[in-house]
Amino acid sequence: MPQIKVACWNINSVRLRINQATDFIEHHNPDILCLQETKVVNDQFPEKPFRNLGYQALAIHGQKAYNGVAILSRIPFNNVATRNFCGKGDARHVAATLEGGLELHNFYVPAGGDEPDPAVNEKFAHKLAFLDEMEGWFADWQGDERSHRLLVGDLNIAPLENDVWSHKQLLKVVSHTPVEVERLNRVQAAYGWVDIARQFIPPSEKHFTWWSYRARDWRASNRGRRLDHIWASPGLACCATGFEVAETMRDLPQPSDHAPILASFDV
Repeated sequence: MPQIKVACWNINSVRLRINQATDFIEHHNPDILCLQETKVVNDQFPEKPFRNLGYQALAIHGQKAYNGVAILSRIPFNNVATRNFCGKGDARHVAATLEGGLELHNFYVPAGGDEPDPAVNEKFAHKLAFLDEMEGWFADWQGDERSHRLLVGDLNIAPLENDVWSHKQLLKVVSHTPVEVERLNRVQAAYGWVDIARQFIPPSEKHFTWWSYRARDWRASNRGRRLDHIWASPGLACCATGFEVAETMRDLPQPSDHAPILASFDV
């Protein structure tokens, strides 16, 4: 069977970190790279460096200075689509169907602001509404015949106790509150998505993909959270052969606060 490697990375400005992106590609060689927070309109996306590295299939859904998602692939694809979640018109989702039939969805879920109360924080209310819409959409897929689907992205929630540096201290911090975790669990259950990272890293082990800029030495403090995810449909999850976090990208000068994650599949 041919193997494909899929990478997911909140790059926090693709133009600012284009050299880091090409360095990442040269070291990890993913067949597909999904980016979040590209922060650029479509016609200003830096396509050429990616095309020069073999990514001829591009699905770009951008927005000036905020949000933005992209799928860059060495495997041809079609049926590119976006969904306008919550009717806000922001660029938080893009999807494509790869040659061979694998359907790939790239998400950037709202961060939710600082106060975990939808009554006083519109950003948190938006996040919960976004998750509710995801759940309803995926529930509609139940029973269809497509067996190979992949969901990747910065979902901005660390669902498990060992997905954060301190479960007790972060229970009232946005990204790990019970209401968010419960919503994300419902999103996952709506289609039976399988969490690929936790197929390879036991839930009993700490696992992070994001570290705050506030720490002078992020490795020494290691106050991380797992905000970035790769989920697969059950028919694809059984084909997963590996998962890793490219933590060294967080060591670079002016890095993104997220490290890329990668999963491999025999398909």
